[in-house]
Amino acid sequence: MNVKKTSSPDRLWDFFCSLKLTIFTLLMLAVTSIIGTVIQQDGAAEEYIKEYGRSNYELFQKMHLTDMYHSWWFVGLLGLFCVNLICCSIKNFPRVWKFVSQPMLVAGDGTYKNSANKAEFITKEPADELAQRLTDTLKSAFTRPTLTEVDGHLNLFAQKGIYSRFGAYMTHLSILIIMLGAIIGTVWGYKAYVNIVEGTSITQVWPRNGNQPIQLGYSVRCDKFEVEYYPGTMRPKEFRSLLTIVDNGKVIYDKAKIIVNEPLSYKGITFYQSSYGPAGTGTFEIEVTDNKSGDKLTVNPAQGQRVPLPNGFFFSVDDFTASYESYGAAAKLHVDTPEGKHRTPFIILQKFPQFDARRGGDFSFALKSYHQPQYTGLQVAKDPGVWIVWFGCFLMVFGSMSAFFFSHRRVWIRLSHEQGKTRVQMAANAHRNQAAFSLTFEELKKQIENTVTNKA
Repeated sequence: MNVKKTSSPDRLWDFFCSLKLTIFTLLMLAVTSIIGTVIQQDGAAEEYIKEYGRSNYELFQKMHLTDMYHSWWFVGLLGLFCVNLICCSIKNFPRVWKFVSQPMLVAGDGTYKNSANKAEFITKEPADELAQRLTDTLKSAFTRPTLTEVDGHLNLFAQKGIYSRFGAYMTHLSILIIMLGAIIGTVWGYKAYVNIVEGTSITQVWPRNGNQPIQLGYSVRCDKFEVEYYPGTMRPKEFRSLLTIVDNGKVIYDKAKIIVNEPLSYKGITFYQSSYGPAGTGTFEIEVTDNKSGDKLTVNPAQGQRVPLPNGFFFSVDDFTASYESYGAAAKLHVDTPEGKHRTPFIILQKFPQFDARRGGDFSFALKSYHQPQYTGLQVAKDPGVWIVWFGCFLMVFGSMSAFFFSHRRVWIRLSHEQGKTRVQMAANAHRNQAAFSLTFEELKKQIENTVTNKA
């Protein structure tokens, strides 16, 4: 038994062109992607230790599972998959290109004999006259054919969907383009975060797992931050920021609103609404009424601040809650006498400004409002490869549709002179979805048969 020996380069080439390698890399990418989805990526060490324990966290670190999409082994898998795709395409593309550039205008005897879709008629009509009518029939029923004469035989050839042969290669190319876009985004892009206190601006953001800030090249100001809660709860329904972007003294965006899933982008950098929180000390707007004179004054103290009142009195806000049972926002106050005596604390309710008037005493208080400065937490992302990825996705959809929903269909007809008669042979095939094409062929065969008259 003779065994064909192959060289090392040939074996290496066959390895990179093999379907087994394709299946292996796809399975590995699927499994590792699931792991990357289950295990949070780019998180803080404390979060991993809290959830998995220190020993598991150290194992994750050794296996690069906390940042696996940048690990050498994951990038290596992607690279291997790309090489496999390129090699398979290089190996098979010349055959496909030959189909396109050198169509088989004349079918051989084997095609007419062995084709699953074939037909044959004998007519007394001259071949040249019949060829013209068959040309018109194919043109109307299928597509315009090409007429050639070889060895005394007239041959008609028609084809449709030739470019569907490129569908698989278009899909391969789209995958490579998507990976290229992802690499560009990884190398030249970043993900960062920043907190902006209401009324302040920033010009730099902080990357994840980085110690050096990144300069934006322009300023971003948070003009206002708002939170809307579900009725009767402190559960946020929506939180939003009004951002102003100023570039070289020119206002690009003025109080542009961003909410979750509705980010703001400028110069390739996108700001996503991510979180929020209190920043600094809040202030109250409190109306004080002198119960003897009826005079009113409005003050804006911070919590704990000692506020002077007429006739040597003082008051302070001791505590505040945004939801006091079912009464809404409430503040606890106390009044100090001119002698420094600390009087019994009492509560005022924002929804009931006249509530404290029933208490009596030298002064009554009404809580008008409370303003707690907030910071808005923004995730910042720059991905210069995102449009390349989008182009790759579009190409993938187009290529997949070409590959799976269209097929290359070919029809051959040969007219031969035989003892004063004309022999009509017909064959056809499609490189995909043979069952559907068989139905199409039966319809076409009927029209061809009707075109052939004066049958013998």
